[in-house]
Amino acid sequence: MQALAESFWNLRGPHRVGGVLDVGTHMSVVRRANGRFVVVDGCPLDAAQRAALLALTGDGAQVDAVVHVHPFHTLHVDAVHRLFPSAALYGTARHRRQAPALPWSQAPVEDWGADHPLADVFDLTVPDGVEFVCPDERVHVASVLVRHRHSGIVHVDDTLNVIAAPGLLRRLLPQSSLRMHPMLSRALRPEAGAADAYGAWARALAKRWDGTRIVCAAHSAVRRLDAGGFAREMEAALARVSGTLDRHRARFG
Repeated sequence: MQALAESFWNLRGPHRVGGVLDVGTHMSVVRRANGRFVVVDGCPLDAAQRAALLALTGDGAQVDAVVHVHPFHTLHVDAVHRLFPSAALYGTARHRRQAPALPWSQAPVEDWGADHPLADVFDLTVPDGVEFVCPDERVHVASVLVRHRHSGIVHVDDTLNVIAAPGLLRRLLPQSSLRMHPMLSRALRPEAGAADAYGAWARALAKRWDGTRIVCAAHSAVRRLDAGGFAREMEAALARVSGTLDRHRARFG
């Protein structure tokens, strides 16, 4: 469990593609101004991680809420709820469909406005121009991106990637800058203006969250940035997918 700020912790766990390649996944924990906690997402925890998390949160009794922000990250929803059964449980519409027996609260997270239930803790954004849940369920581009207001740390699943070498190679090979999801072309809505909407969202986010110095990406690393680095890397990531956006414009307008 990494303490990335006074009130922000990130936990990393394994997630193997095809049962072989470990691309990693994660969850984050933040402390509210009142000293209580909010958990974002879930991941497999080893014994040491579980013990540290429970010690931090008063054996789980101080967790007010758990929020799941990626519609296709569903493997650990039940386990996290069992760990914090008294916490309010928030998730996307797809989480609700996948686990209808769980006590979901409020509206789906992707529909929250500025006055959402965790507005004292997080700023949220959903990428524009793309399907939030694609008909092809192998395409996991969209999610609700979360920025912790107090620390300025961003927690993101899939929408932004940081490519890092696995295992011992991570110490030898540099991690990548921020990248857009490689399946962006398959997530853009098949309609005029979708490519422009996605580009406008990314550019606006680069400016609005420019103070971000740390991005916790599910797949597969924590990215530390210097001053202005978030805006620069977002703009560069958008430039790398310019061909994808141009091809979409040529087809749909």
